[in-house]
Amino acid sequence: MFTEKTFPKYWYHIIAIVTVAVWGTTFVSTKVLIQKGLSPAEILLYRFTLAYAGIWLLGRRKLLSKSIKDELMFVAAGLCGGSLYFIFENTALEITLASNVSLIICTSPIFTAFLSFLIYRKEKLKSHLILGSFMALLGVALVVFNGSFILQISPLGDILTILSALSWAFYGIILRQLNGSYSILFITRKVFFYGIVTLLPFIFLSPSVTITPSLLTQPVILVNILFLGLIASLLCFVMWNSAVKELGVVQTSNYIYFVPLVTLLTSAIIIDEQITIVALLGSVFILFGVYVAEKGFHFGLRKQRS
Repeated sequence: MFTEKTFPKYWYHIIAIVTVAVWGTTFVSTKVLIQKGLSPAEILLYRFTLAYAGIWLLGRRKLLSKSIKDELMFVAAGLCGGSLYFIFENTALEITLASNVSLIICTSPIFTAFLSFLIYRKEKLKSHLILGSFMALLGVALVVFNGSFILQISPLGDILTILSALSWAFYGIILRQLNGSYSILFITRKVFFYGIVTLLPFIFLSPSVTITPSLLTQPVILVNILFLGLIASLLCFVMWNSAVKELGVVQTSNYIYFVPLVTLLTSAIIIDEQITIVALLGSVFILFGVYVAEKGFHFGLRKQRS
């Protein structure tokens, strides 16, 4: 489907941007479902089951990986990029402010860069990557608070969000290990499968989690589940994994900084939320920070050789 032989490299940057644009709108969709009576774990179960069924129809029927070691890595990928990431994030949303979660979750690219440096010693932490990342993170803070600088400290909720960001960072590192040996569709299908498998114990052991399939008969709920399952999960995970395979996990992860910006624009369009000058300034910091993280301070000017 998406391979390095399909598109020129710049297309993978577009793919990453489109992916985070979709992910930036999922907050509204998930919020609608929660208001309709679905629990966060139930939403994740439906969307991953639907995504797994869809990708099973698209991909080859190969079940197992080449070795036990690789199979365990797929389990870890499903755990980090699936169940743990969403459980930590959704649980944090019930404990702390959504603004806190949106801000802290955007530390994932920084965690990814440092994990990559620690694991692959050959890769150096470039100064422009660090500076650009912190500039983008500052922009995220401005966008998230949107002119209302209220930071409510909730230790448990904030720690859970940090764990969620770390989970996604580890997911990217695991992807890097698997990308050279398996196709994108196979990797994504295994992630969905083990995401579901590792989610089930949490559902069955947690007394607060309820499963109410009867709610799926409501058109609003069904439409949002289809969007989250087929678009935000199936399509976007394939696209994201493709971008990581071609661009690398660190470079692709920087696009996560765009998620709060997309959420801000979506909120302005759908629920008529006001965008302040502070949020616009934050948007500039995000765009400039991501550019600096990737390109440094070279703005299309090449040094002339004498």
